[in-house]
Amino acid sequence: MNASYTEIIFAGCILILPFLYESSHVFRYHLKFVLYYAIVMLNSVILIPLFCFRAGNVRNLLTASAWCHHISTLLGLRWILRGREHLEKDQACIIVSNHQSSIDILGMFDVWPVMDKCTVVAKKELFYAWPFGLAAWLCGLIFIPRMNSDKAKSLMNEAAESIKKDRIKLWVFPEGTRRNTGQIHPFKKGAFHLAITAKLPILPVIYSQYYFLDKENKRFDHGKVYITVLPPIPTDNLTTEHMDELIERTRTMMTSTFHETNKEIKDSMARTFPSQ
Repeated sequence: MNASYTEIIFAGCILILPFLYESSHVFRYHLKFVLYYAIVMLNSVILIPLFCFRAGNVRNLLTASAWCHHISTLLGLRWILRGREHLEKDQACIIVSNHQSSIDILGMFDVWPVMDKCTVVAKKELFYAWPFGLAAWLCGLIFIPRMNSDKAKSLMNEAAESIKKDRIKLWVFPEGTRRNTGQIHPFKKGAFHLAITAKLPILPVIYSQYYFLDKENKRFDHGKVYITVLPPIPTDNLTTEHMDELIERTRTMMTSTFHETNKEIKDSMARTFPSQ
């Protein structure tokens, strides 16, 4: 008898889910993030034994992207890549990208086959978010302590050697903190210092604004994102004295592209939904 009641309650919960999903934007917001994190964690558990066979190899991230990029379809997200020719070049570089949400990684999963060899600088705290953290470490992610700048510089300098040798791209979020505010915030110097000292080009990558995502009001709707890759900025003839100029130049270019693509999306939405 108890089993029957349990089955009825379970069936009722299943039946009410579609209604809640369509009628409550708060429920939809939380459900999408739960699904996102749960699938990533599950895939991490499944893939960790495979990654162990080539621990630290950045090409493990290609396998991870193949398993995880379908999450975007489940969440109703579409990523549109522009400037592909700059991203697919077989060269070492420092990718600098704006940082709006944890779903940035889904956009990266979508373009990883284009990048081929790429790793990411992440805050050390993420390493302890197991099983994801362990899987990420086995994929060659570089975890740096945010509160210890000397240690962070040392780790970045060590990484530069293997990056140049194996022609690996290093993805950095120079804003540091993710903020979906419709602006590109000031950059920290670490990525630019590394680019200048290692003589690696800067490759700007810009995500258009996540207009479909609103943390404060708990909205996570369907949406599309332009990922725009600008031409590389050479650093061969630069010294650390040029760092501020390089940072400002890069941020200005990225901000301009950010606002242009945002306007393009808004105009597209206005044509699609003229009454809104």
